[in-house]
Amino acid sequence: MLEAQELKQELFRRLAAEGAAQMGVADLRGLVPSGLETGVAVLVSLPRDLVQALQTAPTRAYYAAYHTLNAQLDRIVTRGAAFLEQAGYRAWAQTTSAVVQDDGWSTPLPHKTVATRAGLGWVGKSCLLVTRAYGSAVRLSSLVTDAPLPWDTPVEESQCKGCSLCVQRCPGQALTGATWRPGLPREVLLRKEICQETQLRRMKAATGIDTDLCGLCFAVCPHTQRYLRGRAGGKAHMR
Repeated sequence: MLEAQELKQELFRRLAAEGAAQMGVADLRGLVPSGLETGVAVLVSLPRDLVQALQTAPTRAYYAAYHTLNAQLDRIVTRGAAFLEQAGYRAWAQTTSAVVQDDGWSTPLPHKTVATRAGLGWVGKSCLLVTRAYGSAVRLSSLVTDAPLPWDTPVEESQCKGCSLCVQRCPGQALTGATWRPGLPREVLLRKEICQETQLRRMKAATGIDTDLCGLCFAVCPHTQRYLRGRAGGKAHMR
């Protein structure tokens, strides 16, 4: 049987081979009742040209990429969970089909929670994960396990500081401008109904597709803009 650090390195190698751009391991003690108290967060990045276009309006390319990347993430976490099970541990992949989202867009264990506790980034004033490498131009997934994977250092403080560009640029004024901290209810950051209405309106007007996608808030984020300029990103998060 592999030692804990070797197990983590082999898991990360396999996740990266499936296309994960960054990954980290989270201490979930106190958050999950199943005994699977270690989380593995993974993310993939959105193409630069696609994100660049979102600064004007939602696009059909974004709609297609959204679903393509979600399917890729499902494969990544499913294969990661299978590897851990083959190694003799319990694991459960939080795929789009396995996780039930309620009417308020909430899930029992949000991917963002796993990601912040795994050290991948913080929750911005956009109510989205912000990473140093890609800004918020990412899609997330996660799995939970009882494997003894060494935990990474969690991010417990917002790095948005005085920036409120996403708040200012939100066409529906759905963002409150509040600063995230661990445990802060999402409602403090986001007016969910206004956000959904705005996304539906903008997507329908720009593409004719009746779905709630927008992307403007994360496209204008300065951290995303650094990624678009090619000044960040590229390496997998592995410790």
